[in-house]
Order: sequence, then structure tokens, then C-alpha cells
Amino acid sequence: MARIPSQYMAGLTLERAGPTPLVEQIARHVEAAISEGALSPGGRLPSWRDLAAQLGVARGTVKAAYELLIDRQLLVAAGAAGTRVADPLPSPTRPPAADDADLVTPDVRHEVDLPLVFRMGVPAHDAFPATVWSRLHRQAVQQTSMLTGHLDPRGLPALRAALAAHVAIARGVACSPDQVIVTTGFRASLATALQAVGAAGGQAWVEDPGYPVARRALELSGLHPVAVRVDGEGVDVAHGRNLAPRAALAFVTPGQQAPTGVVLSPRRRQDLLRWAAEAGAWVIEDDYLGELQLSGRSAPALASSDHPGRVIHIGSFSKTLSPMLGVGFLVAPLPLAQRLIDIAVWLSAPPNAAVQLALAMFLREGHYLRHLRRMRQLYARRRSRLVEVLGTLGAQGCGPAGLAVMLPLPHGFDDWRLAERARAVGLAPAPLSPWFAAASQLNAGLLLGVSNAVENRIVQHCHRLLALISEPAHAAGRSAGLLRPPSTRRPTIDGRD
Repeated sequence: MARIPSQYMAGLTLERAGPTPLVEQIARHVEAAISEGALSPGGRLPSWRDLAAQLGVARGTVKAAYELLIDRQLLVAAGAAGTRVADPLPSPTRPPAADDADLVTPDVRHEVDLPLVFRMGVPAHDAFPATVWSRLHRQAVQQTSMLTGHLDPRGLPALRAALAAHVAIARGVACSPDQVIVTTGFRASLATALQAVGAAGGQAWVEDPGYPVARRALELSGLHPVAVRVDGEGVDVAHGRNLAPRAALAFVTPGQQAPTGVVLSPRRRQDLLRWAAEAGAWVIEDDYLGELQLSGRSAPALASSDHPGRVIHIGSFSKTLSPMLGVGFLVAPLPLAQRLIDIAVWLSAPPNAAVQLALAMFLREGHYLRHLRRMRQLYARRRSRLVEVLGTLGAQGCGPAGLAVMLPLPHGFDDWRLAERARAVGLAPAPLSPWFAAASQLNAGLLLGVSNAVENRIVQHCHRLLALISEPAHAAGRSAGLLRPPSTRRPTIDGRD
């Protein structure tokens, strides 16, 4: 059972001159924490001595508060095992799960267990370089355990230097380590970039279809997303110019467009950079899969040809190594570098030091590029096999889309509901429609992640999925128009952390 550290009680403020006895104040605080679910059933509380020292009261005061809660059947004395929260709790004290669930919308609920088949945005759990990573991480823990003081909020110098070398070799981006800012993932990088741009109230180009999380992040930052269509060459810059010629920024995925997998053509790249220079706009490049191009050679990053310095390059390791590492980075263009660095220094926190150091060694010793090579081969085989099996089983119109396979659905299908039903049978396809700015039955489809689609079980998984699609309930849904209104649909998170 987990021990509840005494630091949890740091927020408890006692009114020593107030009318309520200290014993009752401590008891009320613990009871409230139990009721709200912060202290879980079975959890061990701090000892009388530890909590008394932290609160500056006598041990007898804490002991009396604990005994009061034991009488109320909220705590149990377990002898040498300490004092614990009762398990089970009295029914009136259990936290209201339904109310709590309403605080977290479905699009931001994450699972930390093994990924289900077809889940988007996670790497192959059976191909993580565990042996090498464990060795490097042990070394990093030993080295960082001797350090004192605060971490550089921009990230460890060793990791920033390794990242600068990596993006120069693998992505063609020439930069100094001082331009690299290490973050806790994609969202942290995007938040830093949006804060630095400071364009609240302005317009922002977003790809259509495009990453729903980025679209929502722009809205929360006070920007007005403008949906710019995507075709066979990537984002249509001419269309964006017509819709919003003076937009403050553009959010794009040029290496592999999400979700179509299209690579931004050289002509469109030049058009986009030319527009940004003319409009004084910024381009946020989400290079989430630029290194894992499965068909041919990876295109260089957009930032590699950004001579005016208008591109903020964002990368992470959630799809290539593991989202659990919690490491991302951005490369600051020189005109915006000082602003980005200031925000990182004063408003951000870097990832764990040992993880940073281990990743620096992983990059510097060449393990990462070798890992990417193996992943490209593995994912290409799994994607090819998935497309082959779907075609053999009669699925129409399916095709590769980056590290996924796109499976169109007949008009009228509620792809969100279908995706929810699939989870009940151990499958996790992502609905396609939320990726469109105006989700409708015309955009219904499924995105099937290939990373964890093990080849010798793909036939079985496809049979289960196609059986769901052909169920009578869905046939009725097509004629009854069961699609939810766009305002109630929530995008599926694909793990880009």
C-alpha cells in the first residue's frame, strides 16, 4: 500500500488563536482530504511525530486527531504498519466518482497501462530498448544524485548539446545548443511557443484535417483557428492566404501531416515561408513523426530552410521512445529566441534530471538513430500487413496515413461511438471526424495505429473490428442519423506528450 508522505499536509494552516481546537482542525483537514479522494483507502498517514514536527504541535495533539477519526471509522490503527485510511471507507465518505469525472473531459483522460491494439500516438511496447535505457538511466541517477542546486530551466547543457547535434544531422536544422529548450513534452513546448508569440485575439492557420489538441490549445490561448484545407501536397498555402492573409501564425505538421501522412511539398514549403516573412507571422512546426517516414527518405524539417527565422521547431520522444519519459524540446528561431528563453527560465520547469542525462547519452552514443532505423522497419511491416489484411477482408478505401491506416466508413456512421464500442473488445481505433474543423458524417472514419498491431494477430484484430462495423446497431445508426452534434464531440488524444 502507498505511504502518504508528510509533505501532503504542508498546505494545512492551523488557526492557533481561533475558537476551534487544534485537534479538530487537523481532523477536519484529514477528513476533507479523504472525502475528496486525495487520501485513498488503505493509504498510510504520516506518523504522529513526523506530522507534529511539521505542524509545530505536540505529538499528543496529532494522536488525538487521529483517534478522533478512528472513532469515526475513517482511519484504522495498524500497529507497526502505522495509521491508515480505512478500506473500505464508510459509504457516505466515498468520493463522488461521477462528479469528479465531470471535471476531466474524455479527450484528456489518459491510460498508463499497456496500449490497446490500434491505439494512436504510442510506440511499440514490445520494441522499447529497455536494456540500453536501463543501463544509461542507472548511470544518470548515480551522476545526478551528487548534484545540488536548481536545474537550468532550459534543460541540462548536455542534453541541449545532444539535441542540437541530432536535429542538425537527422532533420537538417542548424542551431546552437542555446537555441534548444528542453520541455516536458509536446504540450509544454506548444504552450511556451504560444506564450512567446503573444498573438491573443489574432488568427492562426490550422490544417484541416488536423490535430484536434493543437486546435483546442490555440483557442485556449485566445487565438482564432482558421481551417486551411490539406491536399496531396500538404497544407494549401494559397487557400490560407485567401482565408486569413494576416494571420499571426500557422500550426503545421510538414514532415508527415496529421492525420493523412502527406509530406509538405517543396513548393508549398517555400510558399509557406514566403507568406510568414511577408505577413510577419510565425510558423509552429510540429515535427512529431518527421524521423519515422515509412515510405522513402524522410523530408528535412521545415526549419532547415527557414532563412528568415520564422519557424519554431517542436519535437518530442513520445512516439519514438515512450510518452512516459516526459521529454520534448523546441528550437527557437533567433528573432524569437530571447523571448522563448525568458519564458522557459521564469515560467517553466525542466524534466527530471536523470531522464535528461540518460537521454543525452542515448543520443550521443548513437542508440537513438539505431532505434529509429529498427522502428521504421518494424512499423513498415506492420502497416503493410494491416493494409493487406483489411483489403483481403473486403474493407474499401483503406490506406496508409503515417503510423496509422485510415479506414473510411460509410456516410452516416458515428465513428466516435464505434471507437467507444471497439474499446470494449480490446481495440482502440481513433475516430477520424474530430480531426476536421467541421466534423460531419461525410468525414466518418477510423485511424488504426500500427505500432502495436503485432503481425501474427492482425487478422484476428481486423475480424473483430469489421464485425463491429457490420453490426445491426450501426446499420440502424446510418439511417437514424446517430452522429452527435459537432459541439459535443471530443477528439481522441493520440499521446503526443
